[in-house]
Amino acid sequence: MIQTYDEALQWIHNRLRFGMKPGLERMNWMLEQLDYPHQNIKAIHIAGTNGKGSTVTYLRYMLQEAGYDVGTFTSPYIETFNERISINGTPISDEEMLRLVQEVKAVVERVEETEFGAATEFEVITLMFFLYFGYHNRVDYVLVEAGLGGRYDSTNVVEPLLTIITNIGFDHMAILGNTVDKIAFEKAGIIKRGVPLVTGVEQKEAIEVIEGIARDHEASLDRLDSEFTIESYSALENGEAFTLQTPIHTYENLELGMFGYHQVKNASLAVRALELLGQKGELQLSQADLAEGLKKARWSGRFEKVSDSPLVIIDGAHNQEGVKSLLSTLRLHYEDKQIHIIFSCLNDKSGKEMVKSLEGIAESITFTSFDFPRARTGQELYELSKHPSKKVNEQWQEAIEQALLHHAKPNDLIVITGSLYFISEVRSFLLRA
Repeated sequence: MIQTYDEALQWIHNRLRFGMKPGLERMNWMLEQLDYPHQNIKAIHIAGTNGKGSTVTYLRYMLQEAGYDVGTFTSPYIETFNERISINGTPISDEEMLRLVQEVKAVVERVEETEFGAATEFEVITLMFFLYFGYHNRVDYVLVEAGLGGRYDSTNVVEPLLTIITNIGFDHMAILGNTVDKIAFEKAGIIKRGVPLVTGVEQKEAIEVIEGIARDHEASLDRLDSEFTIESYSALENGEAFTLQTPIHTYENLELGMFGYHQVKNASLAVRALELLGQKGELQLSQADLAEGLKKARWSGRFEKVSDSPLVIIDGAHNQEGVKSLLSTLRLHYEDKQIHIIFSCLNDKSGKEMVKSLEGIAESITFTSFDFPRARTGQELYELSKHPSKKVNEQWQEAIEQALLHHAKPNDLIVITGSLYFISEVRSFLLRA
């Protein structure tokens, strides 16, 4: 019998040994045993290679500003595991997490005895999330972030009000495929019959796949740069400003407190999504609530300034697309700085491409590692680099302390980036120090 929060967390993490198993049969079987809790939520389902978490954040803040209670299911976590299931940005309590584990444990153990086999860690957490919002704590809306891909992701049992595909990039190619159209096909698996879709996907091949699937499912399709457009854009000292044109309104001078043009795109998707739901009569959102929600929105570990002296920014640029967005944002806001990078990533990512991109902007670059099963060694990354001022230190805490000591000059900027699991540890370390 699991009786403490720590035991519950250990039980969840023990499921990691079952790896990743794309497919929905196990989820459907377990949800049936729990009397279909996922059918009791009003959901928006979000998939994409990058930007899912930020888009969820914009949606949440705007809905909260309008007075709605909002549940979220996101991954990975930055500060505490409980963040993955949150209400209005507040993680569920340890007691609630323990109770959910106690409730699902018997079902999870029973499914192992069936033809469907053992449930993975992500499936278990997804099951807990559906149970929580389906029966224990009903909220107005639930924002569901897909884990991997879309089509066979365990969240894809949800029956949403609207779906969003943020973008398509090269990540998890061993599972999703190694071409844009194959990856798009997997992400487009979240499209449901008659359910509106909003997307920021740009590649022609990906758009063609998504359009075809949306047409087959009689789902309306709103594309950024087509049905709705960013009309003007400027970088602010503490974020971004833009004007958005949609089929029904021009939103002038919207401001974001998050950095980067990619965040303007994510915010635009969120605005159009809620606008569509408003048109369907699903919610009411004033222009003032919309603008204020966007301005207040914050998402930990995404181009987050954690120190002014010395200037330190952390960013979970965990794949090549994320690195491109990071570099674009640095050029927009910190072009005059000497940039010193500390980098670590997982071994299933395109390390060589990420290293090459980061080198182009770095005055110096330090490679490190962290305690995680799939983390690359700093030495492996160091050997991929041709930078004249490169270093390796497998102890990331030491690497950061040395950087803080040596790069405290007014024109220096320390950027710590890579895996979100790495950034999670770094953030706790720096904010505790």
